[in-house]
Amino acid sequence: MLFASPDLDAADEWVLDLIEDQHRRLRLLLAGPRRWWGLLRRMALALSVRGSNLIEGFTVSVDDAFAIVDDLEPAEASELAWRAVRGYRDAMTYTLQLAEEPLDLSVPTLRALHFMTQQYDLSKWPGRYRPGDVYVYDGRNQMTVYVGPNAREVPDLVDELVEDVIGAESTPLLVRASMAHLNFVMIHPFKDGNGRMARCLQTLVLACDERFAAPEFVSIEEYLGDNTQEYYRVLAQVGGGVWDPRGDTRPWIRFCLTAHYRQALVIERRAEVASRLWVRAEEEAERAGLPERCVQPLTYSMLGRVLRNVTYRQLTDGVTQNLAGRDLTELVRADLLDARGEKRGRYYVPSTRMSAVAREISESVGLKLSLDANPYEMAPT
Repeated sequence: MLFASPDLDAADEWVLDLIEDQHRRLRLLLAGPRRWWGLLRRMALALSVRGSNLIEGFTVSVDDAFAIVDDLEPAEASELAWRAVRGYRDAMTYTLQLAEEPLDLSVPTLRALHFMTQQYDLSKWPGRYRPGDVYVYDGRNQMTVYVGPNAREVPDLVDELVEDVIGAESTPLLVRASMAHLNFVMIHPFKDGNGRMARCLQTLVLACDERFAAPEFVSIEEYLGDNTQEYYRVLAQVGGGVWDPRGDTRPWIRFCLTAHYRQALVIERRAEVASRLWVRAEEEAERAGLPERCVQPLTYSMLGRVLRNVTYRQLTDGVTQNLAGRDLTELVRADLLDARGEKRGRYYVPSTRMSAVAREISESVGLKLSLDANPYEMAPT
């Protein structure tokens, strides 16, 4: 027996339609030949990977998250955090590959994803079920907050979870994915990494469906990383402290739908900002007589990311190190970038003038609704 989806009321149905409408607009944007979508996809993946690991206490900066996603060495992250985030990057990359085909979830897939997530520490039994009981401990309050089911029940419960995800076709997909997340984290089938696996599973279920925007944009992990305490609070409320799948799951579903709504607002805003920054970068590069390949790195830096020679090469499909260096020098000379640091530590940020341009564009976009707007308060009564 697993936790069951609640009966949806009119407000739930209205919010589901609202979220699907958001993703419909995003799909239309993706259909156009907009080269800056590649930057947004990279950003979405990096922030999702970072957000999911922040919840587990593996803290890395945004720029280090970008470095890890791009398979570069981080500048600040500890060795343990770097290995943990890199492992989850591999799991998410595999998830995005699986999303290229219809969902075909299986227990071996879950085990493989867990191995990728936990491969940095073999004592965590990556890819293997936990051998004994599991207790979720709250270090802040020095207390046990949840006790999972007996280890002997885990294989059958995971089998049932997989069957439920695949078979519950009458359940709205956003609800089905949220319930997969909830049931996985409550079963707690592994020694460690259960939260990351549950969030990865939710993303996988949604990413395989063509009704939603590109796979990188369906994850709510960035939102959960920014709202960890509320995430834990709702899980504790629904979980009830010990494995008992008879609890009311409505608070969880409404939390997840609200998260999807707010995350989609963030993506829409970023898309509009990125499009305007790209246009301005094209204008500035043309005015300075710079080659077109400079546009994407310049936009990347104006989006707030640290630009290095190696990053420039990745963004321009592998130009040589010397050519990248010459381009960066010309961008500095044109007052588009400023150089910081020396030798191997050198990096580039927008010039004062271009920083002001980026800030003006960002502020001018604004938001039609606040990022903390509650969609349930908007639903008609």
